[in-house]
Amino acid sequence: MTSMQDTVGSVPKEGDAAPKFKLPAHPSGMISLDDYLGKKNVILAFYPKDDTPGCTKEMCAFSKDLSQFDEVNTQVLGISCDSVQSHEKFSSKFSLKQPLLADVDGRVGRSYGTVSAGKSTASRKLFVIDKKGVIKHIYEGMPDNDTLLSFVKSLK
Repeated sequence: MTSMQDTVGSVPKEGDAAPKFKLPAHPSGMISLDDYLGKKNVILAFYPKDDTPGCTKEMCAFSKDLSQFDEVNTQVLGISCDSVQSHEKFSSKFSLKQPLLADVDGRVGRSYGTVSAGKSTASRKLFVIDKKGVIKHIYEGMPDNDTLLSFVKSLK
């Protein structure tokens, strides 16, 4: 688990503005939080590593339910410290549909408190960000998609 003293800067909380980011992604080129502001809610799903059992389960579940997230105007973004090339292989192997962002230096993960200073993997944490760019909920670990869908449906 990441502690406050292990991260750079302060860790965002529910109600805070989500830290901005712009990262290379598979298959979409560059993706930024600004791409969705005013348009869609975002589930920013930090996960430790491509093609490992827990991460595969989580990303496959998102992919399977992606159309349901689309129906509630929500974009799912997977993010880890793996490279775009690693994401491409992972996505191809499991036919993943959601974009996977490559935070190879861990900078974005540190700004969200999911990557400890000096580390190169993120902890599993999900941030639900509304259309205004505000963090509405933070989930530690891997909540089920029904829970996430119920929550994003409640966002105005």
